[in-house]
Amino acid sequence: MSKIICIANQKGGVGKTTTAINLSASLAAAEKKTLLIDGDSQGNATSGMGSDGNAKAGNLYNALIGQTALANVIVSSCLPHLDLIPSNQDLIGMEVEFIQLEEREHRLRRLLKEMDRPYDYIVIDCPPSLGFMTINALTASDSLIVPLQCEYFAMEGLAYLLNTVKLVKTRMNPQLSLGGIVLTMFDSRNLLAHRVSEDVRKHFGNKVFNTVIPRNVRLSESPSHGLPIILYDIKSRGAMAYMELAQEIIQGGI
Repeated sequence: MSKIICIANQKGGVGKTTTAINLSASLAAAEKKTLLIDGDSQGNATSGMGSDGNAKAGNLYNALIGQTALANVIVSSCLPHLDLIPSNQDLIGMEVEFIQLEEREHRLRRLLKEMDRPYDYIVIDCPPSLGFMTINALTASDSLIVPLQCEYFAMEGLAYLLNTVKLVKTRMNPQLSLGGIVLTMFDSRNLLAHRVSEDVRKHFGNKVFNTVIPRNVRLSESPSHGLPIILYDIKSRGAMAYMELAQEIIQGGI
């Protein structure tokens, strides 16, 4: 059985896509068969993996509207154990297109259940909102990982996300759990970053991963080259941090 992990936070610029790409790549490097699903209409996970959301075979949107099976839009990546389901701006209109559809929140879950390819992990990158795609991802997932930037207003909006998780758990997906909060963009020279880290750990305890993702130039550069950080610069602090996070997830059974 695949472990399905949703990467979500309705705040933008917190490192969701960076985490989705590099966690998936690090799991694959640990020889875990992994599928990364780009659930954001901006398609940043798609381009960050050096792929194209306009491929002839289709993308996530084509599968969601029933034009093709989910397995048909899976593409290979630059890593042997990592596959990708790409996306593009077609996803923008999904909420309106599906407004009359019954159980529309279960669409992705059903497609994943019908898929016959075996994966150890399925990682879903969500858009910066609590709309149609994020609810679909939460309904389909076993656990949620929340990237939280070590900056001012870090906790802002987190209560809304966790409240949404409770609603999804109650109404649609009783198996959903908070896998953990991962602190991102940590600058050890910044006193505020240390204070945010302390506050989050004090409030959420063992739900915060031990691994902290540093603010790292190489990590910021890698998407423009269409490569995960472990292929762009494996010796960088960012690469080491995501490999540590992957090990923490594997060992923690998340």
